[in-house]
Amino acid sequence: MEVRRLDDPVAFLEAAGPLLLADEPRHNLLLGLAATLRDQPSTYPEYALWLAEEAGRTVGAALRTLPHRLVLARPLEERALEALAGALEGDLPGVVGGVPEAGTFAAAWSARTGLRARLTRRQGIYALEQVLPLAPAPGRLRAATPGDRPLLIDWFRAFAREAHGEEAIELAHPEAVARAVDNRLADANAGLVLWENGDAVSFAGFGGQTPNGIRIGPVYTPPAKRRRGYASSLVAELSRRLLASRRFCFLYTDLANPTANKIYRQLGYEWVCQSAELAFQPV
Repeated sequence: MEVRRLDDPVAFLEAAGPLLLADEPRHNLLLGLAATLRDQPSTYPEYALWLAEEAGRTVGAALRTLPHRLVLARPLEERALEALAGALEGDLPGVVGGVPEAGTFAAAWSARTGLRARLTRRQGIYALEQVLPLAPAPGRLRAATPGDRPLLIDWFRAFAREAHGEEAIELAHPEAVARAVDNRLADANAGLVLWENGDAVSFAGFGGQTPNGIRIGPVYTPPAKRRRGYASSLVAELSRRLLASRRFCFLYTDLANPTANKIYRQLGYEWVCQSAELAFQPV
């Protein structure tokens, strides 16, 4: 089995397409990142792409946008994960991928490097094809504008702290958050929306297009405005609008938050698989 590193996201998507599109919902993050590298190269100036190939076909794939974790596809052959772990060079902060492939790769990387793999987050991947009826909360959805930038930056940072805990220092860095907000506001294939009930009470982002879908996230409501149905109505209306031109909407949920998982199921989102985030640390 050969592992090949690529610099061209177009070539990567062409070669990895059959593998990734065999389960588009499971691979929505990897597909969306690769499409962003192709269409908006300034979003992630540093990146790396890998293919594991055997007998002329792609059996494994991985992508990394620095300084973030490696993102894995589910391989056709489990040996592809060991091959990738043996071929990748440099330091990896961690890996994210479906279960069990993320754990299998992490074990191989730990065996090679002596680092310990620590599970930092368990998420559920969901996919939606039709929004179920929902009694709407008071208010309306509107697209965010550059005038909303200060509020969006504050809410992005709050989301990062709440969702990622100890990792939020890096994720919530003012420059990184401002860049993320500016990229979403400027990207024709992504965006940010607000739910307003007098003033703004909740927000959501969308982007990471795949051939047939798009990912929603993050979704955030300030604590004082929660339990009023704002986020549910926002996601329902945003999903409805996005599905007018796509087959799927995708989203990730924190499995430690049963309320969010229940709400999204009530909107029609269906379970795809579990996704694991692991960090590599010295023993």
